[in-house]
Amino acid sequence: MKRKIPDRKDVLKRLGELAFGSANDCVKLALWENVNVDQLDLSQLAEVRRSDKGTVEIKLIDRLKALEQLAALAVDRQDADALLAALRGQ
Repeated sequence: MKRKIPDRKDVLKRLGELAFGSANDCVKLALWENVNVDQLDLSQLAEVRRSDKGTVEIKLIDRLKALEQLAALAVDRQDADALLAALRGQ
């Protein structure tokens, strides 16, 4: 199945979700033993590690970076539109 290349609206929406989304489900994953991963929103999760001693370390996405990219796209609309058009092959 061929994936759709996101347009500007898709990119802005996704960056907004990353910048302002909740990390609650990531915490559930780290704290609970028997959790159904398919039912969790792990979009904020960058990395998870579990040591042989049982400690769990989670790394979340960089919200500041997502906000910076969102702001850059909002300011530089012509450049962003040109980049996305090039990615779509237009």
